[in-house]
Amino acid sequence: MGLCLVSAVLIIWRYQIIESRIKNYELREYNDSGKEITFIGRVIKEPDVRETNTKLTIEARLSKESRASKVLVTVSRYPEYKYGDELRITGRLETPAVFDDFNYQNYLKKDGIYSVIYYPQIELLKTYRGRASVIFDFKDKMRQVIYRFLAPPQSEILGAMILGDKNRMSQELKEKLNIAGVRHITAVSGMHVLILSNILTSLFLFLGFWRGRAFYISIIIIWLFIFLTGLQASGIRAGIMASLFLSGRKLGRQSFSLRSIIIAAAIMLIINPLLLFYDAGFQLSFLAALGIINLAPFLKKYLKWDVLTLTLSAYIFTLPVLIYNFGRVSWIGLLANLLIVPVVYPVMILGFVFVLAGLFWSGLAWFLSIPVWLLLTYIIKLVDLFSF
Repeated sequence: MGLCLVSAVLIIWRYQIIESRIKNYELREYNDSGKEITFIGRVIKEPDVRETNTKLTIEARLSKESRASKVLVTVSRYPEYKYGDELRITGRLETPAVFDDFNYQNYLKKDGIYSVIYYPQIELLKTYRGRASVIFDFKDKMRQVIYRFLAPPQSEILGAMILGDKNRMSQELKEKLNIAGVRHITAVSGMHVLILSNILTSLFLFLGFWRGRAFYISIIIIWLFIFLTGLQASGIRAGIMASLFLSGRKLGRQSFSLRSIIIAAAIMLIINPLLLFYDAGFQLSFLAALGIINLAPFLKKYLKWDVLTLTLSAYIFTLPVLIYNFGRVSWIGLLANLLIVPVVYPVMILGFVFVLAGLFWSGLAWFLSIPVWLLLTYIIKLVDLFSF
């Protein structure tokens, strides 16, 4: 009780600090003014490449003495910019829009972004070549393997699953996944990582590993997965939750898992309270964890298939948020999840093996791509069926 009260006080305190930053946001006076401004900024996240454009998260400064501010810059697909590039940008700043069915302003607000700029003039000043660049280059090579051996839409789904390239999917495919109620299979979410962690632990225990070894190997694989998907905020949260959840399982204390998840959520909200209101990924991660901890043991008495019980538990607990965010619930989506989700994890595991093999041996990669293609085709056919 004392921990909850202290957390609440700290969360409120942090919220006040963030509100103060918004009010004192240096670039606010330039939003929607119609005036062109020039500033120097650095790309601080992996570029978000989409079908027709690329979105760059820029840490901007109007002068050397000014405070750094985040700006979301939309540019053409080419020329390409990379993480760490220093750019001189000239354009008109705008306040993020609020649409009828989506509050884009609040969506960016949780990430500390209060200004956007579309298709400005850009001059590349300096290219950064550090450790992060090497990592992203490695990820590009993995992406090339996927698109070399698999054609769309199979390549688009696998790229989203193991590299976090969900925005590279076509709009038509995204809409089909939404209608079928399985869009979450292409996102790095708490439900995704928690179920994957359970399957990995069960697999290693089945193969004869000690519980301690199974725990450490599962943690390494999960964080490798999150790392390769670009260290997205949702992925980091999911990784923390999965790590704490597995720690409770390793210690044989289910209550420890529950308390750890609550503590993790409190820490995340102290760091950024806006997640609670504006980040559906945080809400889904937290609820999925609660579902797996509290409902899955009960369902296991009646359903012996682990993947089925974990999927159903997470789905039931996340249902209220899904209804609130998407305004509808498709009961056929539950059937689609039961038929598709169990296949997702073999796809991810085989997909990783296939892509890593493709970095060294094309012949082996071609052979391994066959079962991956078959499983992805199964998913696509079911998505087509349930989105009709």
